[in-house]
Amino acid sequence: MKKILVLLIIGVIIFAIAAKDSEAARRSKRGPAAIPQEELTGMSNTIDNLTKKVYSASLFSPEENSSMINIKIKLDNQMLLAPDPTLAPLYFKAGNLYRAREYRTEAIECYQTILENFPDTALAPKARKALTDMGIKVVQPSADQNKSELQEGAVNSDISSSKNSNPALNESF
Repeated sequence: MKKILVLLIIGVIIFAIAAKDSEAARRSKRGPAAIPQEELTGMSNTIDNLTKKVYSASLFSPEENSSMINIKIKLDNQMLLAPDPTLAPLYFKAGNLYRAREYRTEAIECYQTILENFPDTALAPKARKALTDMGIKVVQPSADQNKSELQEGAVNSDISSSKNSNPALNESF
């Protein structure tokens, strides 16, 4: 009887450990240091509210400007850790907001991030159109061109600051 009780207790402990590991694995499906879904939703709501202010011709408060900057920083940091396709809509909304506020460089960066990292999403054609509407010529490099550019980049790492570092995006004048 004592042996059965000890085995039963050991079984419960092993089951509890396995359940805890299963829960941790389920939480980490989105990759290392992923932005929690609640925070993504909050970021999306903030961008939506700021967009409404732009459309109503209201000025942003310093806190709202800071909020937008923080959202962009969080998105960029997440892209460095583990690109996640769920970030594409936030980049697109941020790009639209920057574009409406006439922050051209930031808008281009947002749309460019979508084209470079999420080319297979439904937002890629919209980002391409937004860039085209802004007067940016978007060129899709061929596989051979990408390969030669990578080799060329390894030999010559001097990138001119006056030109966009992405060969797929060139302003047309």
